Amino acid sequence: MKRTFAIALAALVATALFGALVYGVLVAAHLSEPASATVYGFTARRLWATTVAMVALVGVAIGGLALARPGRFGTDSGRFGAIMVLVLGLIAVSNGWLNLAVAKGGPGTGNGVVGGAAAFVLGIIALALGGLALARCRRTASEPERMK
Repeated sequence: MKRTFAIALAALVATALFGALVYGVLVAAHLSEPASATVYGFTARRLWATTVAMVALVGVAIGGLALARPGRFGTDSGRFGAIMVLVLGLIAVSNGWLNLAVAKGGPGTGNGVVGGAAAFVLGIIALALGGLALARCRRTASEPERMK
């Protein structure tokens, strides 16, 4: 029961932190004001932002797996998984930033600014996880050489 509560509390804190970071990115980009007329449905930029946010989310998931189980992606050291996470994170950060840079309004304008900010934040997290996983696989790869 205590473990379930701890996991639920950690998920709640992570969600709140993610929301605060997305809002912070929107404020920094001067796009935090809502639209006067809300656009409903998918637009091309919303689809772009949602796709990039999903790429970032996949990058975060693979980054977690690469940290937890380094040999999960077919190599002993886990280098492939770490590099894949770094590439996905870079794609997400650059596309999320580009979406925010070309947006002409805040949430509700159909420009995908919330998805772009989410992709940016998740991409930064994926880059951090990928960097940690790459450093870990380099460290574990060099340890057997010292043992000889």
